[in-house]
Amino acid sequence: MEITRRRLLAALSAAGLLSVLPARPATAADVAADSARLLANTVAVLAGTAASNSRPETAAKLAAVDKAARSHLASMDAAVEGELFAGLKLGGSEAVLNTAFQRLYEIALATRTPPGGAASDLYGNTAVQRRVLDGLGWLHDHYYGDQSTGYYGNWFYWEIGLSQHISRTLVLLADEVRAYRPGLVDTFVASMDAYLRNGVDGDVNLDSRFHTGANLADITTNRILQGGLLGDEARIRKALTDQLTVFATIDPYHLAHGVTDGYYADGSFIQHASVAYTGSYGKGLLTRVVQTLKITDGTGFAYGEELVPAVRSWVQNGFAPLIFEGWMMEIVKGRAVSRPDSGYTDVGVVVEAVVDLSSLASGDDAMALKSYVKYVGSTSRGTLDPGRFVSPVSVVRYADIIGDASVPAADLNAASRSVAFNAMDRHVHRRPGFAFALARSSDRISKYEYMSGENLMPWFQGDGAYYLYLSGQDQSQAYGVDYFTTVSPYGLAGVTAPVEERRTVPELYGTPYYDNPGHALNFTSSSESQNTYVYFPRGTDPHSGGAVLGAYAAAAMVQSSDVGVRDRHLLPDDFVVYRNATATKSWFLLDEEIVVLAAGVGDPAGRAVTTAVDARTALPADRISLTGMLRDGRPWTGAGTGDLRWLRYANATQHTAVGYVFLDTPEVRVSLDEVVRSRRVVRTSNPDTIVTRTVLGVTVDRAPGAGPMRLAYALVPNAAEAQLGPYAKGPLTVLANSTRVQAVSHAGLGLTAANTFAAGHHEAAGLRIDGPASVIVQRRGHRGPTTVAVSDPTMGRDTVGVVIHGRSLRKVSSDDGVRVSPVHGGTRLDFDTRHAYGRSFTVTLQG
Repeated sequence: MEITRRRLLAALSAAGLLSVLPARPATAADVAADSARLLANTVAVLAGTAASNSRPETAAKLAAVDKAARSHLASMDAAVEGELFAGLKLGGSEAVLNTAFQRLYEIALATRTPPGGAASDLYGNTAVQRRVLDGLGWLHDHYYGDQSTGYYGNWFYWEIGLSQHISRTLVLLADEVRAYRPGLVDTFVASMDAYLRNGVDGDVNLDSRFHTGANLADITTNRILQGGLLGDEARIRKALTDQLTVFATIDPYHLAHGVTDGYYADGSFIQHASVAYTGSYGKGLLTRVVQTLKITDGTGFAYGEELVPAVRSWVQNGFAPLIFEGWMMEIVKGRAVSRPDSGYTDVGVVVEAVVDLSSLASGDDAMALKSYVKYVGSTSRGTLDPGRFVSPVSVVRYADIIGDASVPAADLNAASRSVAFNAMDRHVHRRPGFAFALARSSDRISKYEYMSGENLMPWFQGDGAYYLYLSGQDQSQAYGVDYFTTVSPYGLAGVTAPVEERRTVPELYGTPYYDNPGHALNFTSSSESQNTYVYFPRGTDPHSGGAVLGAYAAAAMVQSSDVGVRDRHLLPDDFVVYRNATATKSWFLLDEEIVVLAAGVGDPAGRAVTTAVDARTALPADRISLTGMLRDGRPWTGAGTGDLRWLRYANATQHTAVGYVFLDTPEVRVSLDEVVRSRRVVRTSNPDTIVTRTVLGVTVDRAPGAGPMRLAYALVPNAAEAQLGPYAKGPLTVLANSTRVQAVSHAGLGLTAANTFAAGHHEAAGLRIDGPASVIVQRRGHRGPTTVAVSDPTMGRDTVGVVIHGRSLRKVSSDDGVRVSPVHGGTRLDFDTRHAYGRSFTVTLQG
């Protein structure tokens, strides 16, 4: 049965998590048996079993395990005095220390991984296992055990990363530890507890901003393993109780422990308090909780089956909308967009978790998950490599699903789906043939994430940047790290930016962060001030959200500067802030078009401003064509600046095309340039890989000192030239485009959509809207039903009122919180939006 948010929050009372955690085992023998089962489960997860590893599908995985271990052993053989591994200089970098522990884990893993074919001299090799344990002891004695000299650099390694490798290594070698170095577990557990400095008395602190979401799942999983090693039921139960808090849907109006990190009712996932992060930390959390369900399965420590439906809902409502033909969308990856691993690699991690979740589910849930796995595998334009899965058992399960003819390939998304992730200022709009992903920001959600030299030029990634994924294309050639490497950060698709040159954090301060611990705001590498002003600053305007009506949507945002500009008077004199351009924007998401309106586009400081209608990349050898028509009817080809009515970009090599219809737009600048850059321009630790791309830019410029500008255009995915000319006569009409109201209609759909941005009454297309709101109205014929969807994009209104002018309408059906009443000249709708956090309310009316 599904564990609901209300039920789980009730379980978090002093009575304990009785619905998930069983009564304590009656005897010490039960605890010992359950602990042994937990350790055996963990070894099976990490190393596989004789049965799984005998399958040919695991051969690549087993070979990789063997190769890594032999390489590390050779490095140990070549080490000189004072080294554990040759050339690995310890003592000054927590990342290097993490590498040392990881290498020991990978050697230990090879000694516990049953070989698939020929015998392995590493499997069960006691001498190698003892060498690993001696290595653990040496690292503890010289670089880990003295807590007064440890905990330098990034807190993550000391509280999570190092502990993960240590705990797993000790689990893999538990038998040999008892025989050879029986005190090693107690020694390391004491040190791991001591390094939980954001905890309380060596344990988790649910009130700490460091012990939330994916980080909390990592810490508690480590502690579960440690409890299994110690046979410590109390540690295991406490860790499970703490981890169970991540299953609770975040209620932003009643926060538990003040934590905003986790999953929201609309499928959003947030980490670091304000970063939209499903595609990085979110997948980490998914992976970790599924692993916990596997390692505790059958132990008696938890009834994990009750949690499976909750995790399945994360997959369907949180992950599936963000995965397009096997690619994880950029809008939820934070600083990870600058890493060389692709969106296909990200999805491989999710697929492994879904494979394992399907083995824990039953009935229709299990079939839906298996069908989704097969669907992702069959539609991915990249190679989904199960050899990169953590577990050989998962490799076999994946092969069984793919090979099972009784499992149909089926998406968890409807073919046409529009998903408003308003809790994290994101939107995904899907249609057969394309998907559109939009990243916004507000005073709730960060404009971007930069950290540790990653995502060096992120400044506008949350300012209405969007990504149009076209079916059939290898998305690594269109987006991914090479998109951010070759497209100007000021020219990301959808972005309105001032014309200026900004400097990266390392360029500004000479370090990966701003260091000023003596200032009143205490700027250190992990301080809250660093988070607020450097790593992931929020905007300063609350208006960001939108409504969904069926598979149609409207979204809106008021662009703002970040909090550093607002708080300039509080910040150190040498701290650099950048003021943003201004714009009020709407996106109307339909079947064949994405309509974009912008008003108030300008800059109070008088700088020139650019708005990128689109930016697309292609391989240099791809055959690209640019055709279009000017407003005076003359044809257009290639690059240049002109008063365009429409433009079509086509990549004949990739069989993709995008049309641009300029509904009400000044002159458009079209560029097609070859760009050559190193991936290090976006991430300091990237390999110095040179990337060459042909980059399309479709841009509208505002001259320095000019007044505010407005523009309206439509993206038409996969458009043929013949489709674009007729837009001059419809079906799209721009009804209003100002900083107070933006509205469009689509005659063919019978749909009108409006976003309003200010207090007072707004009139548009037979609607009167009170105050800021997002409204969609669709009329099915002259006497057919009228459906209305409304959302509060400010998240702060108690009610939103809308009057539909015309004949009186009666309510046929509605969501809770919608009231319908007749008024002079029409019908009034009142929507109770208090504490709805951007959720859409829908009502169907009949005349």
